[in-house]
Amino acid sequence: MTPVNAVLPPHILLDPLLQDWLREDIGRGDRTTQSLLSIHQTDGQAEWIVKSPGVIAGLPIAGRVFQLLNSQVSFITFAGEGEFCQKGQVIARMHGSLDTLLMGERVALNIAMRLSGIATLTRQYVEKITDLPTKFVDTRKTTPGLRILEKYATQLGGAINHRMGLDDAVMIKDNHIAAVGGIGEAITRVRSRIPYTMTIEVETENLDQVQQAIQYNADIIMLDNMSTETMRKAVQMIRASQKNIKIEASGNINLETIRTVAETGVDYISSSAPITQSKWLDLSMNIIQ
Repeated sequence: MTPVNAVLPPHILLDPLLQDWLREDIGRGDRTTQSLLSIHQTDGQAEWIVKSPGVIAGLPIAGRVFQLLNSQVSFITFAGEGEFCQKGQVIARMHGSLDTLLMGERVALNIAMRLSGIATLTRQYVEKITDLPTKFVDTRKTTPGLRILEKYATQLGGAINHRMGLDDAVMIKDNHIAAVGGIGEAITRVRSRIPYTMTIEVETENLDQVQQAIQYNADIIMLDNMSTETMRKAVQMIRASQKNIKIEASGNINLETIRTVAETGVDYISSSAPITQSKWLDLSMNIIQ
């Protein structure tokens, strides 16, 4: 089952991406398939098989690849989005013209393998803190052109999306603070120019900055690259302020440190690792004669 927070991008957003990727791969034509198979070639079948265990992501998107090439292709899935599958498991079966199956194979597999790898590593992070109230969050460190899909994959792994783009929310980072001369000035300027529904997050590196962010009523305070002890003190300061401020921890988060960070009492832990450090999940497509 797809996790309730994972929203599959609609076709109006997906189709232009998939069409571009198909054009990139096919170029002026699939010389191999078109040389070997007649346009009157009979239909065939293929299976998708998991070659290493992991969390499956992107099968509906992969199916759409084939349907853009030929609307008569059927793509039946046997694994739900976000489902953990074992090596050797058949996760999809398809039927249609053989030239379509072969022409779309690489693009479709690339998408599913990439997204499944992200979902698999995300799940490992989430499972480290599943019994704690802290939530795991992704970042904007994504592959250009793939953000909407990569963030969909982290959701399937159990993460929560951070902002999708610069227009989602205000995040005042160290360079913003340096550019205007301080946290107070940055928050004051921003608050006068944004919609009242938009939140303001401030990145802090020490307890003095945390205090300034509290004083100027930041909605979210990020504790960036702080030691565990400093984070604990920062959490205590923020909670004692009696303000409804959310706390995010970021920086040097890995599978060994994430639980210790969560135990400091932060609301969220953000990391780019599931996207920037994940390996593709090994999947293959086999033609069935």
